[in-house]
Amino acid sequence: MSATRTLLSPAALARPRGKAAYWTVFTGVVLLFTLAFLFPVYWMVTGAMKSADEVARTPPTLVPQHWRLGAYADAWDLMQLPQHLWNTAVQAAGAWACQLVFCTAAAYALSKLRPAFGKVILGGILATLMVPAQALVVPKYLTVADLPLIHTSLLNDPLAIWLPAVANAFNLYLLKRFFDQIPRDVLEAAEIDGAGKLRVLWSIVLPMSRPVLGVVSIFALVAVWQDFLWPLMVFSDTDKQPISVALVQLSQNIQLTVLIAAMVIASIPMVALFLVFQRHIIAGISAGSTKG
Repeated sequence: MSATRTLLSPAALARPRGKAAYWTVFTGVVLLFTLAFLFPVYWMVTGAMKSADEVARTPPTLVPQHWRLGAYADAWDLMQLPQHLWNTAVQAAGAWACQLVFCTAAAYALSKLRPAFGKVILGGILATLMVPAQALVVPKYLTVADLPLIHTSLLNDPLAIWLPAVANAFNLYLLKRFFDQIPRDVLEAAEIDGAGKLRVLWSIVLPMSRPVLGVVSIFALVAVWQDFLWPLMVFSDTDKQPISVALVQLSQNIQLTVLIAAMVIASIPMVALFLVFQRHIIAGISAGSTKG
């Protein structure tokens, strides 16, 4: 078995000078990447604490001369953030629930039930990933504006967000690939004990799929939370618009510091979601390398 080639040999790394050089470079790279990712967040948070003149000043100030928290209170009231955050939460939760139910069922069927023409169906689903999202906007809008068969309009209705979110080929494929790695022996043992297909899915497959379900949940929630074009088209009623659309629609006569504060508040739920579920995200990413 050949040794792994590295920039520094183990002998050089064992020397005090080599070890010091290694940790110096490693620490510098980590600090550089940390600064690159966190500095925009710091700039946004502190920008809301500056005066309007200080925000537009050139050259800019790294630290506010006078710390002001009033912009956050103004953003909360003037831009009706509680209502729009609630609208976004309802839309994201519904899209997440629908996507989790239908994508999981479809992935389980394609992976374990092996229906007729399953590979053809999967190929057709994956082919939709090649179509630009912008090309689907008009057909989707015409569909929700006049729902086929029942001829009902879903405009200004959360269903206009929930139903299109179900058709997520990437998450379906992610779930199918994970289900493919579940040992067939486990499922056959459950079937011998008398468990039906739904019982196997509920009691065996889903508990084993927590990591990938966590990743799919994150993807589903973030996709709805940050979407702008589709909610802008289907929600003409301002009181029903999500936070991504409301920030643009209500920013015409709002001070820049108040708008920045509103952006900070709007980003808090997603940041908190990541911090809470980061362990599941990492576990889901590494789950694909597990051999069944």
